[in-house]
Amino acid sequence: MAKLTVRQTASPIRRKSDQRATLVGLGLNRIGRTAVLDDTPSVRGMIAKVAHMVEVVG
Repeated sequence: MAKLTVRQTASPIRRKSDQRATLVGLGLNRIGRTAVLDDTPSVRGMIAKVAHMVEVVG
């Protein structure tokens, strides 16, 4: 299965609690932290929800 590398670029401070929970679900909790995730529709949806706080590296 294909993999995605996601990096957090913004802080979850003053964001809605569901966006914070989405970051935790992606395995992120600090600016600059990266996570390697499977490329599934559910992960794509989570990335889309917090697209303003993360970037897909590869």
